Amino acid sequence: MMHGGHWRIYARADGDKPANISWTLLRRVLGYARPYRRQIIGMLLAILTSTGLGLLTPLIFRDLIDNTLPNRDLARLNLLALGLVLIPVVNGVIGIVQRKLNANIGEGVIYDLRVSLFGHLQRMSLRFFTNTKIGELMSRLNNDVVGAQRAISNTIVDIITNLVQSVAMLAVMFSLEWRLTAIGMAVLPLFFFAVRRLGNQLRRIARESMEHNAQMNAMMNETLNISGALLVKLFGRRGTEVERFDQRAARVRDIGVTRAVIGSQLFTVIGLVGVVGTALVYWLGGHLVLAGVFTIGTIVAFSAYLGQLYGALQSLANAPVDFATSMVSFERVFEVIDLPVEIDDKPDAICLGTVEGELTFEHVTFAYEVDEENLLSQVDRPWQIDAIRTVLSGDDGQRGDDDRHKQPEQSTEAIEEPRTDSQARESALYDLSFKIDPGQLVALVGPSGAGKTTLTYLIPRLYDPTEGRITLDGHDLRDVSLDSLVAQIGMVTQETHLFHDTIRTNLLYAKLNATQADIEAACKAANIHDFIVDLPAGYDTVAGERGYRLSGGEKQRIAIARVILKDPRVLVLDEATSHLDSQSEALIQDALKTVMVGRTSIVIAHRLSTILAADLILVIDRGQIVERGKHDDLLALGGMYAQLYETQFSRGIGGGS
Repeated sequence: MMHGGHWRIYARADGDKPANISWTLLRRVLGYARPYRRQIIGMLLAILTSTGLGLLTPLIFRDLIDNTLPNRDLARLNLLALGLVLIPVVNGVIGIVQRKLNANIGEGVIYDLRVSLFGHLQRMSLRFFTNTKIGELMSRLNNDVVGAQRAISNTIVDIITNLVQSVAMLAVMFSLEWRLTAIGMAVLPLFFFAVRRLGNQLRRIARESMEHNAQMNAMMNETLNISGALLVKLFGRRGTEVERFDQRAARVRDIGVTRAVIGSQLFTVIGLVGVVGTALVYWLGGHLVLAGVFTIGTIVAFSAYLGQLYGALQSLANAPVDFATSMVSFERVFEVIDLPVEIDDKPDAICLGTVEGELTFEHVTFAYEVDEENLLSQVDRPWQIDAIRTVLSGDDGQRGDDDRHKQPEQSTEAIEEPRTDSQARESALYDLSFKIDPGQLVALVGPSGAGKTTLTYLIPRLYDPTEGRITLDGHDLRDVSLDSLVAQIGMVTQETHLFHDTIRTNLLYAKLNATQADIEAACKAANIHDFIVDLPAGYDTVAGERGYRLSGGEKQRIAIARVILKDPRVLVLDEATSHLDSQSEALIQDALKTVMVGRTSIVIAHRLSTILAADLILVIDRGQIVERGKHDDLLALGGMYAQLYETQFSRGIGGGS
């Protein structure tokens, strides 16, 4: 059914929400198949050839029964027998060629989609990743891309094959005997009714089965990992969890039995409809044979065609649902590819060469605003359960959308003004203005949540200011190409991340062409070389998932070595020494003094030694600079810095001296 240029096809397993498939979507899908048009033409020729050969077998049987055997024609018998052998052999070879072409098309499309999708995701801003579930991204890259591949390599191919076979067989059947064709087609309404009625019911039950399986698997994942198992034992809930699991497993068992029964009913009904059609053909055909209208061989050939026709029509009956379901995967992939890139190069972006390192903030305001249009939508995929809202409380997703999205009722009481010691606010940063001269060390201090880390994220353009601008050597960062900007900035973030690879590979991430001597020099400067060489595999030791095989201090020293290897002009350290013991910190501080020479350095400082060495201290509170100056001057003010000094730095909290 078409409505305003859209095909309205019921793609959902529950059958209550139609999927709109537009010509625009189809043209875009076909655009990904266009590079493989030669293979597609070859595959279509293979389908036509295979279908034509399949039509010959019933005709051979007709000739065998009507002519060869009655006439005792041995030569013709040998020829027909050879034909019965050759047709399957040739069809098998064609099937192999068709499968190879099909695989080339499908795997080629999945490759193109994955690379395009991954490349686009790499261009997305940090805001996108902080507001998107990693599981949803993995579903787009894996499940949806595979679903899109299935649309081209399986669903569309099956539809074309079944259409060609149905048309060809109907043409041959009408040419053989139109009356038998008519009576064979008379049972089709019953056939389509059975497929639609029981098929929809089977899809609904299949979805329920997946939901129950997902609930059971989610519970196993939650309670059988080390943390979950420890919690169960500490609270003595072993019996409770076994009972909960028993209930979920029972649902899976019961729905599995129901699914098997409904599936058996569907195939039984379809088989009975086919039997009725075949019986009617033999009944009417028998009368016509006795009346001398046509031969016995015609009935045999016709019955063979009828069986193939019913099989093709059965597949076509499910084609609209399968096709629309596959198109949903394309829609999900295109949704990601179409997301606008928030932070990108201007067409005439400046490519930075060697920079001096003068950094200026001019009335910079920033808020973590989220534009829903730039984020991924929540997906309800047919035949796939992506997320479980609750694991233990028994929420099986039965609540309606209204309940799911209902907001808490607003209190009628007056809302209290935020406390002065609270960091909760609308804007993360507000009207920041300061200048850092080349080679200066600036220390950022302030309470947790004051906006120090956010400030550092603006320097490499992980975010852009909501208002104001930031310049490097007088160039607005938004006018500079991202690659040339990032090449000038080295950053050690608050949470050190190492890839599940060797220490050497993690270090080379900063400078792909670095020599072993470069690597060792950087590690010596970060006071981590001796530790690495003492490991069994040295620099080839695998760091483990997220670097879990290393301690926090060891990971941070490797991160510092990685930045040293990059040799940036602007250095940003976000609590870079917060996990180090006193001895390691002292060596790191000496190394950093050497590294920072000639570089603009911004350090979120938790150590008194760093603060004392700073050319400028910026005290951040609730997103604003409340004090600035050197250590002695700020102490004399008796303000927030003096309070922080009394409560943290002077007492050596966090390792400060």
